[in-house]
Amino acid sequence: MDLTTLLLFIPACFALNLAPGPNNLLSMSNAKRYGADVACLAGVGRLAAFVVMIALAASGLATVLHASETLFLIVKLLGAGYLFWLAYQLWFAAPSKELATDGRRLGLLGLARQEFLLAAGNPKAILIFTAFLPQFVDPAGPVALQFTILGALFLLLEWVAIAGYSCIGAFLRQWFSRPAMRRLFNRSCAGLLASAGMGLLLARRD
Repeated sequence: MDLTTLLLFIPACFALNLAPGPNNLLSMSNAKRYGADVACLAGVGRLAAFVVMIALAASGLATVLHASETLFLIVKLLGAGYLFWLAYQLWFAAPSKELATDGRRLGLLGLARQEFLLAAGNPKAILIFTAFLPQFVDPAGPVALQFTILGALFLLLEWVAIAGYSCIGAFLRQWFSRPAMRRLFNRSCAGLLASAGMGLLLARRD
């Protein structure tokens, strides 16, 4: 792997990281409700799921998901179902709850678990690692080392994206200080999550 490869990989990778997908939307919503620092720490759950996916891609096991229509369908249904469940919870969340009380009630571990399950339940995510990362791997070189470097860069850029969306969510909290506005924000995010779930149901392997 040379410098030219890395210079091509980093901007392409960061574009994927910044895409407004379900996990980034969840980070923004969590930051608005609990604070940017909590949302950033909860993002560790997403990174943990991506570590597993990168390891699967490096070992070649991810091709099983790509090849198996049944397995792809199962993961897709689970992921879409979880998105709909999050959307339901957010839609009916009480907008009058105080930030600190609500944060203590759910807990950082619960938020990280949400991030992990949301990332793990998206079969398109592992297909990204299957189709995207190998393009920058030189088969003539040490494949495991190259996957480690590329995977570490991906996770670092993903963390930057988590922080960015968390800061946006924390900023929006100032705009949605009234209960009616908080309800509007929650239900807007719920609608977007439900739309993402519908998009996941319609997703194809190719």
